[in-house]
Amino acid sequence: MTNTMWGGRFAASPAEIMEEINASIGFDKRLWRHDIRASKAHVAMLGATGILSKKEAETIARGLGKIEAEIEAGTFNFSRALEDIHLNVENRLRELIGPVAGKLHTARSRNDQVATDFKLYVRDEIGAIDAALAALQLALANKALAHAGTVMPGFTHLQTAQPITFGHHLLAYVEMFARDRGRFADAGARLSECPLGAAALAGTSFPIDRDMTANALGFDRPAANSLDAVSDRDFALETLAAASIAAMHLSRLAEEIVMWTSPQFGLVRLSDKFTTGSSIMPQKRNPDAAELVRAKTGRIAGALQALLMVMKGLPLAYAKDMQEDKEPLFDALDALKLALAAMAGMVEDLAPDVEAMRKAAGLGHSTATDLADWLVLNLKMPFREAHHLTGRIVALADAKGVELKALTLADLQSVEPRITREAFKALDVAGSVKSRTSYGGTAPSNVKTAAKRWIKRLAKKPLSRKKG
Repeated sequence: MTNTMWGGRFAASPAEIMEEINASIGFDKRLWRHDIRASKAHVAMLGATGILSKKEAETIARGLGKIEAEIEAGTFNFSRALEDIHLNVENRLRELIGPVAGKLHTARSRNDQVATDFKLYVRDEIGAIDAALAALQLALANKALAHAGTVMPGFTHLQTAQPITFGHHLLAYVEMFARDRGRFADAGARLSECPLGAAALAGTSFPIDRDMTANALGFDRPAANSLDAVSDRDFALETLAAASIAAMHLSRLAEEIVMWTSPQFGLVRLSDKFTTGSSIMPQKRNPDAAELVRAKTGRIAGALQALLMVMKGLPLAYAKDMQEDKEPLFDALDALKLALAAMAGMVEDLAPDVEAMRKAAGLGHSTATDLADWLVLNLKMPFREAHHLTGRIVALADAKGVELKALTLADLQSVEPRITREAFKALDVAGSVKSRTSYGGTAPSNVKTAAKRWIKRLAKKPLSRKKG
């Protein structure tokens, strides 16, 4: 038996393997809300323009409402034989209201239909992801405010560099996730062109009102070119690109949590809520949630690469290759939302060991730059000369097996006789971070101001796109 939705030209049924590779209902059924939303807008427009009678349009709209209720109630039967969500809905509509159901597809194609549904889905997902990013930012900003003065080591090359505050470190991620929100917002703005009415590829001869359907669905405007409207998947690629960068940021924070919770660092602790044990080693507390967040980055970035490869060789307009756009995006955005929720929970759960952080901040001659700065400010040395002299003092400390602060005044004066006891103030880690008051610096006063500013900003309603 041929598929009655498109089978007029075909005398025989598809091979079983053809049905297997062709069907998408197993994954695209999650578009049902968007498909019905778009169909309601389309039939309202058909009725308003006189393409369908008022009675026909109302009958179809009521039928779509019944289908929506059935799916909500879990009583709708999704049929694999009907390929996709679009044909499943249309077939059920015909069962409910008879042949008039076939008029719903007037002046549209599955090509513009699926592009519209997919855009509506991605737009909703962008809103959900933005809210999750904002929640993570707020968790970070609150923790930063609580630890604005908690001193910890800052690293470059994973080597001790300069003392910073834990709050300052956390606020770095608030900034990263702010850029992620901006990228998603940009993607949402660019996808706000409605494909509906582009039909298969060439538009339609029916007197449709594309502005009406675009407005009803919350788009800014109709897509301007019918070929581009049905073949464009830039919105999915751009969203996946934003998701990949956001996942990379999550992975960097996850990696730091993995390191910080290890006995070798011992800087923070996660509770039992976000750790697991070992089946053989009773002492283990594994940061599995952070590790899984780190791992999901591969799935998300892989989805972007997969869709790029699908699209790279396609001539205009639509090709069935584009059916492969949904599964990677669905999986990637599901993974990102889960990772964001897990990370927000971990940030709230993190308990820094303040004393361990302070001790670690003083290791590795972390205030050497402060000493060089002292030489510049007090002895009026060129910085390069001060850097060289400080390097000699560091070498002396290494030779003695002590930190800089443990050297005597005589030790310092053996390298530079003009150094006074005042120089030891520059070697204190708390004094070091307190002095970093330049805009964006790690001084506790800066961190408090920045954290409060972010908390106030995040209290406002997060980005949300219009919905039909």
